Amino acid sequence: MNKSVKTAVFPVGGLGTRFLPATKSMPKEMLTVVDKPLIQYAFEEAKNAGIEHFIFITGRNKNIISNHFDHAYELQKVLDEKEKKHLLSLAKDWLPEAGNIAFVRQQEPLGLGHAIYCARNFIKDEPFAVLLADEMLLSEGKPLLNEMVDLYDKVGGNILGLAEVEKEDTKKYGIVKAEEESGNTVKISDMVEKPAPSKAPSNLSIVGRYILEPEIFNYLGKSKSGKGGEIQLTDSMKDMLKTTSAHGIKFKGGRFDCGGRRGFLEANIAFALNRKDMHDDVMSILKGFVS
Repeated sequence: MNKSVKTAVFPVGGLGTRFLPATKSMPKEMLTVVDKPLIQYAFEEAKNAGIEHFIFITGRNKNIISNHFDHAYELQKVLDEKEKKHLLSLAKDWLPEAGNIAFVRQQEPLGLGHAIYCARNFIKDEPFAVLLADEMLLSEGKPLLNEMVDLYDKVGGNILGLAEVEKEDTKKYGIVKAEEESGNTVKISDMVEKPAPSKAPSNLSIVGRYILEPEIFNYLGKSKSGKGGEIQLTDSMKDMLKTTSAHGIKFKGGRFDCGGRRGFLEANIAFALNRKDMHDDVMSILKGFVS
C-alpha cells in the first residue's frame, strides 16, 4: 500500500530576473495576484489537497517569505484592539501550525532539480508533492493537485500535472511522450526538457505540479548539469522511468505563467473575475479600456 502524500516542497530560491526591477529586493513569489502573494496561493492549494508539512527551498534575500508565514504580532494586536475581525483573519487564520513548516537554504541557484535535492534529508522515505508558485492554475473542476493525490493513492509512482501547449512553445517546457489510459489520465513513456518543436515527442507540457517517489533523490544526487547548465528534474524523472512508473493528469482550466509579465497580468484579471466581490467591477474596467 502506498504511503500518503503529506509533504510538499516549494522551490522559491530563483532570482526572478524576468520581473526586474520589481524583484531586485522582493522575491517574485511575493508578487500579488489580486490581494494575495503567489506563494500563499500555492501553500493553500497544497493544504487543501491534504498536505500537512511544508518545506520551502529558499535563497538569499528571501526572508520576506518566511516572515509572511509567521505571526505579525504588532499588526495583529492593532487589528484585534480595533475589532477588525475580518482583517485579523486574513492576517493569521491561514497560517500553518507551529512545527509544520521549514525553510531550507539553496546555497547556489543550480536549477529545479538541485532545489528539490536540498529537501532530501527532510523528506526521507516518503512521497512528496512539488509546487512551483509562479505556475498558477485556475481549475474548471476538482483542483489538479487533489486529482494527482487521488491518482497516486491508486497507482503510485511519479505523478505529473500536464497541459497542452502550442507546438511552437515546446521549447519553453518539459515535454512528455504519453499514451492515454482513461479520461484525462495518461501513462508517460518518455520526457525531454525544452525540446525544439521539431524534436518534441508531443505538445503535452509539464505544469509546475509533481508528486514524486523519494527514490528521485538517488537520481538527482547523480545528475549532471543539463539544459541551461542546471540540474534538471526532467532528466532524473526520465532516468527513473526505467524502474518506476510515471502517470500524468491533463489539466483543464486556466494556466498562468506568473514568472513573466503577460502571464502575471492574465492571472490578475482571471482570478479577479473569478471572485464574486470583484467580478462586476473588473468587467466594467475592462469594457472601459476596450471601448
